[in-house]
Order: sequence, then C-alpha cells, then structure tokens
Amino acid sequence: MLQDKHAEVPTSGGWTEPRATAVLVLQDGTVLEGFGIGAVGEATGEVCFNTAMTGYQEILTDPSYAGQIITFTFPHIGNVGTNEEDIESVNAASSSGVRGAILGAGVTDPSNWRASRHLDGWLKARGIVGLTGIDTRALTALIREKGMPNAVIAHDPKGLFDLAALKAKAAALPSMDGLDLVPLVTSAQRFDWDETTWKLGEGYGHQGAAKHHVVAIDYGVKRNILRLLARAGCKVTVVPATATADEILALKPDGVFLSNGPGDPAATGEYAVPTIKTLLDKKIPTFGICLGHQMLGLAVGGRTKKMHQGHHGANHPVKDKTTGKVEITSMNHGFAVDPESLPKTAVETHVSLFDGSNCGMALTDRPAFSVQYHPEASPGPQDSHYLFDRFVKMIEENKAHGQA
Repeated sequence: MLQDKHAEVPTSGGWTEPRATAVLVLQDGTVLEGFGIGAVGEATGEVCFNTAMTGYQEILTDPSYAGQIITFTFPHIGNVGTNEEDIESVNAASSSGVRGAILGAGVTDPSNWRASRHLDGWLKARGIVGLTGIDTRALTALIREKGMPNAVIAHDPKGLFDLAALKAKAAALPSMDGLDLVPLVTSAQRFDWDETTWKLGEGYGHQGAAKHHVVAIDYGVKRNILRLLARAGCKVTVVPATATADEILALKPDGVFLSNGPGDPAATGEYAVPTIKTLLDKKIPTFGICLGHQMLGLAVGGRTKKMHQGHHGANHPVKDKTTGKVEITSMNHGFAVDPESLPKTAVETHVSLFDGSNCGMALTDRPAFSVQYHPEASPGPQDSHYLFDRFVKMIEENKAHGQA
C-alpha cells in the first residue's frame, strides 16, 4: 500500500496508536478521521455518495463532479489500479473536476493487467485529496438523512490539523444552489472529435465517413458521449458552453447535442438558455443529457430544483414511458427538472423508479428530446445506447422532411 505511513501517538498504556493523516470536516462541525492518500493539502466541496461497484477512474474524471467530494459506498476502490484509457474528461491532462475522494478500505496494489499506475500516485498527479479508513456506510446514512453537506477534506502526512480553522472554513462554504461551475470544465475553444468506442485488443477506434454533422455544446462533456455520437455516424464539432446561437448556426449543424456538466442549472442557464431557445426555434434536432436535459427543460419554460441527496451510481432503474421498458442506468446529478413546471408541449418520457423524479422529456412541437441519466454509462450498463440511434433517426427524418 502507498497511503501514508501512520504517525504514531503514544498512550498511557505504553503502546502506540496510529495518528489520523486525513480528516473530513463537515459544515456542521462533524470531524471524521482517516488516513490520507493522493494529493497533500486541503480541498472543499459538496459531499455526495456514489453506489457504483466499478469504474472509479471514470467517476473521478467525470466533469459533472466539479465542486464535489465523492464518497464511494463500495469498500474496495483502487484494487485494479488506473490506466491512461479510462479517463472521461476531454482534456486527459487537465485536473479533475472532483475535489476529493473518500474510501472505506485502504488501497491495495493494482491487480489488473491494464493498470499503469497505483491509484495513490494517480490521485496525486490529478490533485485529488483522498481519505481512507472511515465508515463510508455511516457517512452515506448521514447524507441520506440530512442531505449533501459542504465539507473540507484535508491530508497531512504528519497528521497536524487546525480543526477550529477547518470547521470555520467548512461552515462558510457557499451552497451549490446558484453556483455556475461549467466554466471550470468547458472547452476553451472549438474542436472536432472522431474517436469511437473501445474494443478489447484494439483500443479506441476512429470514425470513417460521417453521415451527419452534430455540434456538441460542452458544459463538461464526457468522452464516451462523443465516442457514441461518432460511432452513430455523426461528425462531431465540440464548442464551448458560451458559444452563441449565431456561431453554432454558422457551422450548419444537422443536429445539436447539449452535454452533461456540473453545478446549478439555473445559474448556467443565464447564458445557455437564450442560445438553446434560438436553436429550438430553428427546429434543429436536439438531444440533451444530464445538465443538457435540465437546460432543455429551462429553455421551454420549466424549473429545476435541488435534490436532497441526488442520484449517483450505476444501477438506477428508469422506466421508458414510450416503450414501457425498464432500463438500468448510470446517474450523476444533484438537481432535477420539476415535471409540474413543464409546458404541455414537453412530454415526460422517462421516470426514476427509485423516487419518481423526472428522467426524460420530448417536445411535441419541435424535434428535441433529453434524458437526465447517462446513456453512455462509463461506468455502467449499456441498456440506453439506443438513444443515440434515436437521435440519428430524428436527424434523418428532419432531413427527409426538409427535402420533401
């Protein structure tokens, strides 16, 4: 194991006990002690829990986690190491959006043939502060009872912490409500994407001839979304979140994709919604995922609301109301669209079977639809890959209609 050697504290009985080398300090003053891994120092964020049993590297590089500290409910995280392929942020060399990682068990040496680095070194390289050795089940129960708290996570190999200062810092952190975190993760400039999905023994593929041109608005897009768009036959041009409608229309897209991303959708919507409204008025086929779903909801006059504990995991059942089928999905969101606020022209298409929250919509007056969950998974099941084909079919029908 490469986590900190435990500092020792003498006791009156003559033996020594390990000193905590990392702490998590919640906004209410609760202090949880453990042992540090990854980057040394402090980080702040909102604490959420993720129930996925695999795919921790994809989770830790998902830009939608910007501003958050992830608690993994599955105890054995890091056991297969890390590699250079399972990264979801578009800029693989950039720092991760996630602020910290909380693990139950200590991290073992890698046991997978694809591993190129121990999780500890990988966390250090990406500036992620980690903590192991706490009861993650108890922390998860606390989040389920009280909601997602703000916190400070701190790592010092010597185990020296100013708890009073850390408590004051945690108490003063702003709520996720009202925070626009998209600028932290969006692309700085326009670029093209042609990488397709991964195959054992071959790695990632590259697109041949494309049938349709899709402009993806990057609010913090995941790589596997872009791969599946490319695999579906789309030439993909990625533009920053601040791209204007005129800039997008100048690219002459056959379709527009609204990506996932972090933060409060209402805050991002201040500059994103006017662009989306213009694109919808042009009746360009539009597909949104996660934050993109929330952006579409806001663009048609709906509202979003903060969730108590959010949805974070790779095993969430969702019912597709258009087919009656239930699919197991990957989710990562702390806000949701209020279905009661949507106009009659926005039909609810998907619903969570955990809590009944809205998970999808389709417009009846314009060619647009969206889902709250992650159909590209990564990590997670592939039940929802059909949505990319549904998007392409919408583009093709729109083209045929335009030619008629």
